[in-house]
Amino acid sequence: MTACAIEDMTAGVAGTAAAAGSAPEAAEPDGPAEPVKPRAAGASAGAPDADGEGTAGAGASEGDPGAGASEGDPGAGAAEADPAASSAGPREGGAPEVRVPEVRAPEVKAPEVRAPQVRAPGAAAVPPLPPMPSAPPSVPSAPPPPPSTPEPPARTVEAALPPAPPRLVPPALTLGAGHTYAARLTPAGEATGPGWFPERWTLDGPEPYAVPLPLDRPEEAASDVLPLSDGRVLIRREVAAGRHTFSLLYPTGPGTGEVPLGALDCPELTLLPPSPDGMSAYALLPGKRSTGVWLVAGGAFGPEQVADVPGRCSGGVWLDREGRLLALDRQMPGGGPVKAVVVDLGRGGEVTPLLQIAPESNDRLLLADADSGLLLVRSDAPGHDRLGWGVLGSCLPVRFPECLRAPDETLTPFAVQPGQMLMPESCAVALRIDGAGGSWVGLWRPAGRRLHQFAAPGGWLAGSGFWTREGVLHLPYSQEDAPCAVALMEAPVDEPHPAVTTGTNASGATPPRGVCTPVPLGQAPLTGGIAPG
Repeated sequence: MTACAIEDMTAGVAGTAAAAGSAPEAAEPDGPAEPVKPRAAGASAGAPDADGEGTAGAGASEGDPGAGASEGDPGAGAAEADPAASSAGPREGGAPEVRVPEVRAPEVKAPEVRAPQVRAPGAAAVPPLPPMPSAPPSVPSAPPPPPSTPEPPARTVEAALPPAPPRLVPPALTLGAGHTYAARLTPAGEATGPGWFPERWTLDGPEPYAVPLPLDRPEEAASDVLPLSDGRVLIRREVAAGRHTFSLLYPTGPGTGEVPLGALDCPELTLLPPSPDGMSAYALLPGKRSTGVWLVAGGAFGPEQVADVPGRCSGGVWLDREGRLLALDRQMPGGGPVKAVVVDLGRGGEVTPLLQIAPESNDRLLLADADSGLLLVRSDAPGHDRLGWGVLGSCLPVRFPECLRAPDETLTPFAVQPGQMLMPESCAVALRIDGAGGSWVGLWRPAGRRLHQFAAPGGWLAGSGFWTREGVLHLPYSQEDAPCAVALMEAPVDEPHPAVTTGTNASGATPPRGVCTPVPLGQAPLTGGIAPG
């Protein structure tokens, strides 16, 4: 056999091996290619991604036995080191078979071409491979990796939502459990510079009084304060972008004591209303696919997560007196309607539906009374957002009273009369009414079917107030001559039948608002209509 014949046979065998090695590469785009896992960028090959799944494609490209054989194959190494095997001279005994590994070696190393697709930008560079004329064009046409490492899921949610405007004014007043204490941030004044300082109100004595809790630095308007039943005040501060700290403040002699509780790193955090037990405080941490419920005060070792609710949650209403059943307004990942659900913190965050008025309606829970089971909801099931009421555990549908429909005004319930066991229709409800003329107070009972409107006291901390079991509404307010005061208002008696009109008034005319004259708490009567001045 001549040397030309040997070269012809070698070329034929090499062409057959190249065709056999390139066939699997043509089907690669239909399989699970690595670029579909963008979260693998920035992590080492084979490490778990953010969802806990390993990047199998990247691990196979570097640790696959086949890929390792391409670099350390004994046959390939022997063929390159043996000068006799690499010569083109005639040899008896099938010399072309000895030369075949030289052709197959680049084809076995082909999977290493995909490794740069999932490597981090800072990873070690891969040595260049020899040119491969027979490689399919589909591998280099894969999309390039993202230019930077993706952010954590919580920051992804922050980027997907419109940025919230900075809060210039803190909440007016936060009432604690049992309405013994309240807390707010009040302006520090020109003497101490711009800013705010915490202030605790005591409401269970004959006269309300305020205790300032200033520190050596003013607070920001974006901070939150929440009173506990033992007189301490929880404060949440955002000390840096995405970093929230928690501390307990208490009066100590002429100064203010502070107990740090820890910090949480998250782009968004919302404090929930005070827990009914009076000693715990919770916060919501919305993420990309779920919302964490965190115990930020009352735990043994600082902030700790107590539940993880699928979807994005907001709101927060307590349904019991023990602080176990928490109602949240939830929207599932990917959009859809908002539905109120119940989270059982005593059972590891078990979630059950609460409001399902219509399949595509947005149903939110605004207020609840644990004694009577009365629920105040806002839903667009009637065609647009309206206030409605129902009873927890009842089979009756949610009702939307016509008297609570105000197209040019916004009605927000903020207090329900307690102690009305099994009588939700007789509970008095206080509402904040916001309109062109400012804010005033509305009083309503489900059984009365009439909204009574009254002027709020001057300096009312709008949206704050609470009822007694006897049906007396307490409205905290602050004026120059009365920096810490409470006005009392008794719920009016509903007429059994609508008043007869002469027909001269316009249909749906708003009745004139009454006048609420604030008086000192120690002199206020507990019976009668509005507290006289």
